[in-house]
Amino acid sequence: MTVNDDSFTIWKNREEIAESMIPIIGKLHRERDVTVLLHSRSLVNKSVVSILKTHRFARQIAGEELSVTETMPFLQALTALDLGPSQIDIGMLAATYKADDRGLSVEEFTAEAVAGATGADKIERREPRDVVLYGFGRIGRLVARLLIEKAGSGNGLRLRAIVVRGGNRPAEDLVKRASLLRRDSIHGQFNGTITVDEANSTIVANGNAVKVIYANDPSEVDYTAYGIKNAILIDNTGKWRDREGLSKHLRPGVDKVVLTAPGKGDVPNIVHGVNHDTIKPDEQVLSCASCTTNAIVPPLKAMDDEFGVLRGHVETVHSFTNDQNLLDNYHKADRRGRSAPLNMVITETGAASAVAKALPDLKAPITGSSIRVPVPDVSIAILSLRLGRETTREEVLDYLRNVSLTSPLKRQIDFTTAPDAVSSDFIGSRHASIVDAGATKVDGDNAILYLWYDNEFGYSCQVIRVVQHVSGVEYPTYPAPAV
Repeated sequence: MTVNDDSFTIWKNREEIAESMIPIIGKLHRERDVTVLLHSRSLVNKSVVSILKTHRFARQIAGEELSVTETMPFLQALTALDLGPSQIDIGMLAATYKADDRGLSVEEFTAEAVAGATGADKIERREPRDVVLYGFGRIGRLVARLLIEKAGSGNGLRLRAIVVRGGNRPAEDLVKRASLLRRDSIHGQFNGTITVDEANSTIVANGNAVKVIYANDPSEVDYTAYGIKNAILIDNTGKWRDREGLSKHLRPGVDKVVLTAPGKGDVPNIVHGVNHDTIKPDEQVLSCASCTTNAIVPPLKAMDDEFGVLRGHVETVHSFTNDQNLLDNYHKADRRGRSAPLNMVITETGAASAVAKALPDLKAPITGSSIRVPVPDVSIAILSLRLGRETTREEVLDYLRNVSLTSPLKRQIDFTTAPDAVSSDFIGSRHASIVDAGATKVDGDNAILYLWYDNEFGYSCQVIRVVQHVSGVEYPTYPAPAV
């Protein structure tokens, strides 16, 4: 048998194991509300090849071999446990088991590592929380995809309605909106089926009936008329940024409002993973800040925790957005009227000033600027820092790699060592930002981090995490991240 034959045999064996993993992962998700992860990446509803690729990618990040032959025993051990709603990382289980020298069996080690998901500490399954989307643009549709995906277990969050502008409803309006949800030029096909019930003004996505409500103002809607109660409303329009404006959404049936743009005044700006635990239980209005704020704040916090940050500057090279013109035309901003797909456009960013709201303990001054460039999605933030002590490139990279794997920020910060990485490689990333190891520069007490981020999908994932937190369905992760 040749080397090539050996490689093919190994691949087929792993392919068979990955195929047998799929029904186990699906059953845990549907019946027990358990999301199986591999180094923070969900394996729910993934294909055989996707599962194998995720294992391969995990090896690149962790710097060590990881195969389905190693993770499958832990997945099988989970099926014997009486688990409650949770997220369980079989990649972390396999990695920590390797380092454990107590001679425990896989079953014993797994039961110990996920003990909080069983027994007296087990979380009971809850009734799903109603969610309403106000606005159905780029972020609104991606958030809808994620909400429908999260409804797979029948618990957690349930998208009940979408509110769009009213007026004279054009013919086939609902069909066109459903089509935009079904197909996306950047993010591809919707993972599932979508049908339209025009008579009842409803889009049915993977069995979830979502009412489409036409209204020109929040005051026109009584959500209880649609059977919606105690809902979290996600405002994707950005039309209202302060507490007074956003409070217009607090109509019958709506309990809380979450803005997918930077909030003004006393509206809390929340970056999940950093300050989401500061949200007061009775807070009814909050913001998820901006995509760039979500990209820079987690790594900024991580760097400050370990090295101290004395000052910083962030330059974002940002993909163009719908608030720019396709061709030169009038725009209230100075440069955004110039053609977005034909120019690099210098503009402003409020992300640097927003750092103070998300990281009030960080005393370092942070400045920022931005350039919009002719790509439709994925941006990069270049974070230049003056640190509190001298360090080396190796120390910084080792630290950030470990942060991405084992810390409480592992869902926010990802890490890539790919030498040829470019922006399109990160379309669909669920992390707030991805550290580019190859581009990182360190000289004494100066560090420059290059942080990729999917400013559409990665940000939408952060929004969902905040909504899960305030709704009480943000389930714990096992093994617990290192503090």
